[in-house]
Amino acid sequence: MPTEAIDPPGIIWLPVSPRYITVRIAGWALGNLLVLAALSMPLVLVLSGWWQGYPLWLAAAVPAVAGLLALWRLLLIPRQVRAIGYAEREDDLLIRRGIFFQRLLVVPYGRMQYVDIGAGPVERGLGLCTVRLHTASGGTSAEIPGLPAAEGARLREQLSARGEARLAGL
Repeated sequence: MPTEAIDPPGIIWLPVSPRYITVRIAGWALGNLLVLAALSMPLVLVLSGWWQGYPLWLAAAVPAVAGLLALWRLLLIPRQVRAIGYAEREDDLLIRRGIFFQRLLVVPYGRMQYVDIGAGPVERGLGLCTVRLHTASGGTSAEIPGLPAAEGARLREQLSARGEARLAGL
């Protein structure tokens, strides 16, 4: 259920590429395979007889619960990617994300110091990039992941030009 604070009226949100789901799943798989392998080691040791007296149910329960939680996160990834959006307004850029805990970040063009664009190996393979905005506030983590490379380049140039035109006396 959108709220007016998170979803201002009259804003047309531009979504990120659906191919970004693949990037997120690749990261999910790498991280979770390592964690599940580490959590399964006690089960392997109990079944092989190396750990005498360690409860078998505990050795099996820990990786099972971790696997269920990992599966839940996997199922949320497509919805999380669809929740990411951005909108260019006259004086600022809006970035929204989140399903349960929604967040709206407003970055005034006049506060931007520079615009960074990057892509990891999976993103490059899919023709995607991430645009990062660096502002006068060091705590601002404004980024738009999963943009097609051409859109990322266009957005970088557009934001840089708007930022230079509206410098806030930095």
